Amino acid sequence: MTRIFVDGDACPVKNEILKVAARFDIEVYLVSNQWLRMPVGPKVHKQVVAEGADAADDWIVENIAPGDLAITSDIPLASRCLEKGADALGPTGKAFTRENIGMALAMRDLKSQLRETGVDRGFNASFTARDKSGFLNTIDKMLVQLIKKH
Repeated sequence: MTRIFVDGDACPVKNEILKVAARFDIEVYLVSNQWLRMPVGPKVHKQVVAEGADAADDWIVENIAPGDLAITSDIPLASRCLEKGADALGPTGKAFTRENIGMALAMRDLKSQLRETGVDRGFNASFTARDKSGFLNTIDKMLVQLIKKH
């Protein structure tokens, strides 16, 4: 049975995930370093992990399995989930795949180096309604495929 694991601390689409999961009758794990104050349903589990840079990531990787879906903007976490046989999706609707994760990791590293040298100031585009729409479109398609496969 497909489950959704959410890297929850900075996820801008938590409410949308809960609505989609309820429609598909799928369990959701909201994983964070702090208690998330939001109403949830019977199939939603709030998992609070210890403080630490990778505590939430490590919990997700330890518990995710093939047929599950990770929602994260953390590219290294997406890569680790793909290695476990799960699928991964960013909050803007970008699906991470075995084919594109290498390039995503390389671009992340390049941008990090550019910020460290002062060439790039690290500007991140704000989350838009179009991003949310792209996310909802992609998660629906991914869940239909995952449910058919598993």
